[in-house]
Amino acid sequence: MLTISLVVLVILCAALTIAASYRDSQRQEYIFKPLTTTLIILIALSDTDPISTTYHVLIVAGLVASLAGDVFLMLPPDYFVRGLISFLFAHIFYIIAFTVEGDGTAPFWTIIPFVVYGVIILWRLWPDIGSLKIPVMVYITAILIMAWQAANRWLETEQNGSLLALAGAYLFVASDSVLAVERFKHPFRSARFWVLSSYFAAQTLIALSI
Repeated sequence: MLTISLVVLVILCAALTIAASYRDSQRQEYIFKPLTTTLIILIALSDTDPISTTYHVLIVAGLVASLAGDVFLMLPPDYFVRGLISFLFAHIFYIIAFTVEGDGTAPFWTIIPFVVYGVIILWRLWPDIGSLKIPVMVYITAILIMAWQAANRWLETEQNGSLLALAGAYLFVASDSVLAVERFKHPFRSARFWVLSSYFAAQTLIALSI
């Protein structure tokens, strides 16, 4: 019951964050965006029967790093790299979590779609990212490794929790892909809805995977 209540609150706060973003209400966004991620952290912390203590700790650490990233990305553009670094740490925690809970039996060729996707994204963004080429390249590599490890873990275990984590990982990739296109290529009005809705859904699914 507690988890369901927290998920409902996450949906409500996420909707308020998106609405604030479109109204350019900085004060409300500063309140509801970190509050949404904080509620997702509470979902993870409320699980009394985790897959393992290690997985639990790593996922919570990833969510806390994401909260820091949320705060940095709300600040002026000078803080963008700090936000990128915060989310990089989040993905490193997720990578470790998905890797240690797998059994290493997935074939290595499963990485191919992620490499292809990474190459396409970098090819599209490269002319427009200027001095951020290295940070963006490192970040894209990290998030795709995270998604790859989530996919491997589901192939290896076929557990409900691993399927939730996989869906969350894919939504995270989708969210950051739209964010990258909107920030570096051409802004479009619906971008904020897709970025925020898929991001909060991704983090919620990863939290529920515990």
